[in-house]
Amino acid sequence: MELREAEYQDYAKIAKLHAKSWQEHYRGIVTDGYLDQYAADDRLVIWQTRLTNPAFNQSVLLLEEGDTLCGFICVYGNHNFDHGTMIDNLHVDSAYQGHGLGTQLMLEAAKWTEKYFPDSGLYLEVLDQNVAAKQFYLALGGEESQQSHWNSPCGTQVAERMIVWPSPKLLLEKAQVFV
Repeated sequence: MELREAEYQDYAKIAKLHAKSWQEHYRGIVTDGYLDQYAADDRLVIWQTRLTNPAFNQSVLLLEEGDTLCGFICVYGNHNFDHGTMIDNLHVDSAYQGHGLGTQLMLEAAKWTEKYFPDSGLYLEVLDQNVAAKQFYLALGGEESQQSHWNSPCGTQVAERMIVWPSPKLLLEKAQVFV
């Protein structure tokens, strides 16, 4: 398994995995019409844009096995004044779930944050109905924080919860136990 920073030419395979993950985990949360007809194209535009001219505080890490993208994480350093670095995306191909790849990617995000934004906490937003993801983040020492709503791309509002780590060290310590 190889870990590396994403490059522009990776946008299509990142978008494909992102859309596939949404189709598998957001069914019943986001409309089937959106997932089946628009998610793939929307994610393609998002990732092409993100990797054309990356923000100075963006890091996108990939885990690959040969030419196969097994998982990725996207992080924005010091994105929020109160909560710090945002973990914007974490997706692991369903064929590779349960093998510690998500934990490895979270560990790498914590290392990156510790290196470049050491005084920053970390946070992410997870859909309330995505129970498995919430349990995963809580097992890594995240704490549930404020509840809000995500305005999904199909126009529905979906309840979500913020998960926070006050410091990258806390996530590093927890993630290292599982890797």
